[in-house]
Amino acid sequence: MSITPLMPVYPRCDVRPVRGEGCYLIGERGERYLDFASGIAVNLLGHGHPKLVKTIADQAATLMHTSNLYGMPLGEKLAQRLVDTTFADTVFFTNSGAEAVECAIKTARRYHYANGEAHRHKIVTFDNAFHGRTLGTISATSQPKMRDGFEPLLPGFDVVPFNDLAAATAAVDEDTAAIMLEPVQGEGGVTPATQEFLAGLRKLCDEKGLLLILDEVQCGYARTGTFFAHEQYGLTPDIMAVAKGIGAGFPLGACLATEEAAKGMVFGTHGSTYGGNPLAMAVGLTVLEEVLGEGFLDHVKAMGARLRSALEQLIPNHDGMFADVRGMGLMLGVKMTDSYDARNFVAHLRDNHGLLAVSAGQNVVRILPPLVIEESHISECIEKISAGARSFADANAA
Repeated sequence: MSITPLMPVYPRCDVRPVRGEGCYLIGERGERYLDFASGIAVNLLGHGHPKLVKTIADQAATLMHTSNLYGMPLGEKLAQRLVDTTFADTVFFTNSGAEAVECAIKTARRYHYANGEAHRHKIVTFDNAFHGRTLGTISATSQPKMRDGFEPLLPGFDVVPFNDLAAATAAVDEDTAAIMLEPVQGEGGVTPATQEFLAGLRKLCDEKGLLLILDEVQCGYARTGTFFAHEQYGLTPDIMAVAKGIGAGFPLGACLATEEAAKGMVFGTHGSTYGGNPLAMAVGLTVLEEVLGEGFLDHVKAMGARLRSALEQLIPNHDGMFADVRGMGLMLGVKMTDSYDARNFVAHLRDNHGLLAVSAGQNVVRILPPLVIEESHISECIEKISAGARSFADANAA
């Protein structure tokens, strides 16, 4: 047998974490890494957060799973807290971001079906988007690496250039149901939507009777310095998919919607065996309490500004390697010049300098630290990137 017991769909590196402490991961040989990847924007409270650990232990000893056939007191409580603090009137809990996006797609299509316009099924999406790995969510992107070999895909998606309002407007016709996008594209290159673009999409949806779906799986839950990124644009969606930070490492996602947008989601139209289980709901409540606690968002904003400034100050010292810094809050990206490869640089930082980051599209290094970082972690990160840039340049020149 030549295939590995774990299906070989990941090019796994030699980092083999067995323990986490705050903003650090520790490998099985005791090696220590500064974790500025956070499980790809998941571990927003870092590793081993005492309140989260206690919540999981206490709830696991009490009740982990029942069924959505029964009442769910913890789920009702978490849903109400989210409704109270967002645009939404109702919430469906999932286990992942991809499931949350699938629910958003179904909610949008079902809305028009309930209105007697079942022909309105198409969704306008955008180049370089990443919405998940299910057949439905890969159908919503134009990236060949997501789609190749999985055809035929789900029909009904029109993919146009990101931050191009004219292209999005031109793609809308009588069969269009919704427009779906990430306010800040993560996998696609840490690219924020412009104010004109996102506001224009909101206006377009209002004028054409479309639903605006925001995928805030990566950029939501305080990652950009506000509870959700769309708050910084002064608008709200009709439907929103969230995950990653919502569980701070525990599998959890959610689809949030207004009462109007969810009018078609009645008994029997959707479901999940594990979604909304008591253990996940207890975790979600603890994470939400921390994120909405006094000073948390202010801390994210302050650390985001400090980290961005420090990264920008690196560029003049390595202007042949780094082009610019982009992103919002603690969702930042450093675009590399064409002479260097971001994926290779991320590997170099990991293997030679003990810093974990993530590569992204458009030759970008994604920097996604836990939201609880302090000044000392930022200083350590900058020192490692600077040293890594020098050694990486030397290695490439050799």
